[in-house]
Amino acid sequence: MKFDLHSHSHFSDGILSPEMLVSRAKEREVDVLALTDHDTIAGLHLAQKAAEEHGLQLINGIEFSSHWGKGGVHIVGLGIQTDSSELNSVIDSQNQARANRAEQIALRLAKAGIAGALEGAQALAGNAYVARPHFAQYLVDKGVVPNINAAFKKYLGTGKSADVKYQWPAMIDVIGWIHSAGGVAVLAHPCKYDLTRTKMCALIKDFAAAGGDALEVVSGMQAHPVTEDLAKIANVNNLAASCGSDFHFPGQAWQELGCFPSLPSQSRPVWELLGFAA
Repeated sequence: MKFDLHSHSHFSDGILSPEMLVSRAKEREVDVLALTDHDTIAGLHLAQKAAEEHGLQLINGIEFSSHWGKGGVHIVGLGIQTDSSELNSVIDSQNQARANRAEQIALRLAKAGIAGALEGAQALAGNAYVARPHFAQYLVDKGVVPNINAAFKKYLGTGKSADVKYQWPAMIDVIGWIHSAGGVAVLAHPCKYDLTRTKMCALIKDFAAAGGDALEVVSGMQAHPVTEDLAKIANVNNLAASCGSDFHFPGQAWQELGCFPSLPSQSRPVWELLGFAA
């Protein structure tokens, strides 16, 4: 069975609808897909219906933003119960924080001479919360920048004029929220936090000590030595191993649905914690 346990729809910062996401996953021969939108479960019921129609198994998921030390880290929740009152309460809180952040980004863009950014980004987001990719697309559509990468490089990226920081909740709290909803907590893409290997190992150790369950050993088309190293670190910390594309939109071959290396043989697959045998 092919598992892809990290993907996004247009209910957060992806491009495809949940239905289109599931259809694409089926085309890519994915057997089990987790929809893990940022701080929302709004697309899960649509994805579940589509999965039933396509004969694909869907795992209810979410990706929470949190902080560790002075930086932000992402924690994926797999197998969550969507009717959890605590989970829905914190989702509301997170989304309000995102709304406030979007307003601040728009104000900074206005100071840079770019008007109407919040309204433009919201139109692109539809029913989803406004995220930086929506602002980036608005800047492209307005002709301010030639492409999305340029939008981040000039305005929205770290340290740029419209970069608005937010103090996300502590990692241990996020793990608790996921567990309260019956889910498995996975530290996402550990190599993407611009940390030295020593600091990354410290992060993973703290995550395990806080009750985390698994490490995303494979994230997209990463190099084989990286995968092997992360598998060893996961085992040292008694963490299961997860894998996923972190798919957001078509055209990124390194993050295509189902397109990533297999878990190393020495890894304990996270899907065993979710009741799957493969």
